[in-house]
Amino acid sequence: MGLVGEALAGHCLTAKGYKILLRNYESPLGEIDLIAKEKGALVFIEVKTRRSIAMGLPLESVTFRKRAQIVKCAQYYMKRYGIKNLPCRFDVVSILMPPDQAPQIEVIQDAFREGE
Repeated sequence: MGLVGEALAGHCLTAKGYKILLRNYESPLGEIDLIAKEKGALVFIEVKTRRSIAMGLPLESVTFRKRAQIVKCAQYYMKRYGIKNLPCRFDVVSILMPPDQAPQIEVIQDAFREGE
């Protein structure tokens, strides 16, 4: 289900003007689902997909610990590739895929910041 969600997120983001640079970026510090550029900013994107809200909304599963891991991984990426003076942000794509219904996709821009 995660791979399907990431593919849906990629299509949705591209339609909104994002340019997807990388999918499933892995580093020694963790993974980032999507890395993109949008309006001059480097965007690190977490995709959360669920079949229902029985366990909460997809966005709610991006815990403080997960956010901290994404930030560290993003910092590693920027340092490794010498990226400086480029604004960046952290977005979350929340996807609900109830059986026999169309997926509900929500893009939450600037969903969290470093240290939150």
